[in-house]
Amino acid sequence: MHVLIAPDKFKGCLTAQEVADAIARGVRKAAPSATVDLCPMADGGDGTVATLAAATGARLITRRVTGPLPEMKVEATFAILPDNQTAVIEMAAASGLALLSPVDRNPLNTTTFGTGELMLAAIREGAKKIILGIGGSATLDAGIGAAQACGFTVLTRDGEPVSPTEPLCGRDLPEVLMVKHGRGEFTQHTQIVVACDVTNPLFGEQGAARVFGPQKGADPQTVAEMDQWLKSLATRGGHLEAANSPGAGAAGGFGFGLMAYFNAKLERGFDLIADAVNLKSRIAKADLCITGEGKVDSQTRHGKTAFGVAMLCKAAGVPCFAIAGVCEELIPEFTKCVSLIDLPGSTESAIEHARELLAQSAEELLRVVRLE
Repeated sequence: MHVLIAPDKFKGCLTAQEVADAIARGVRKAAPSATVDLCPMADGGDGTVATLAAATGARLITRRVTGPLPEMKVEATFAILPDNQTAVIEMAAASGLALLSPVDRNPLNTTTFGTGELMLAAIREGAKKIILGIGGSATLDAGIGAAQACGFTVLTRDGEPVSPTEPLCGRDLPEVLMVKHGRGEFTQHTQIVVACDVTNPLFGEQGAARVFGPQKGADPQTVAEMDQWLKSLATRGGHLEAANSPGAGAAGGFGFGLMAYFNAKLERGFDLIADAVNLKSRIAKADLCITGEGKVDSQTRHGKTAFGVAMLCKAAGVPCFAIAGVCEELIPEFTKCVSLIDLPGSTESAIEHARELLAQSAEELLRVVRLE
């Protein structure tokens, strides 16, 4: 029996690699002769770099770059996949909200400059393609900081280019006249694909400032101002089509900046990661697959990793079992869904002993499968 183990992380509890390891222990105990393929998964958000490195044997590289605040420095890690031409970058590693204390969260003061520095570092390592996950950002600068870091000419209203070493922040949006691109920048010949499951436009009621600004620390007045600044930036630069494209409002408008300035394509996060780890071919070789996530609920069908795994298994005719912290919804694409919370003990106990419970659930699952 060949078992593919392809879970997502249990957010706030275990990484995808830790979940996969725990499930594998249970599988091997129930079926010592089984071969196991560990393929921890992600959707482009936090943990994507580490997950892809574990799933593919990617090379990890750490660089000291600008953090979400211009005066802040952070150690950020990205991955170079085994083809030595594809880099995987998490925006959250350099420009993430989690890097800031609550009192420092204010999109007027934050920048994507450090993410741009990571993109440059990847290109200097030989990357011809960048897979960029843009979840968890602290920013609302529409990508002007990243463009500046990558060597683009950013002109202000007085017609002067900004300094390449003084990172632009959200508060600088009304002063930016245009971002010149396609002039031989380092990124010009690099394919940039963005893992993005957000469909919001750049501005308006469903735009970056109004929907995501408050969680980044913006008060109502700042939200209203920044929404207008984003609209004006797109209008001045002649990028209204990009501004109204699905995903333009992602990561504080960085989705817009990536499309408008970097000629990037936005794709569903799961699809990008599945391609990067060759998930389809790995499923085709499996007799059964075990996936998992923290909660299976009404949102599972809408882009969540475990559901994506199940759909690929269904297409290949491979049974797909799910182990979740809690199963609130019946998802027929799963052959069976096992909930850790259904086991004896409290929710707090299930979180504390998640590794042991995952292994136990996988062992019991395999024993039942072998008897059928």
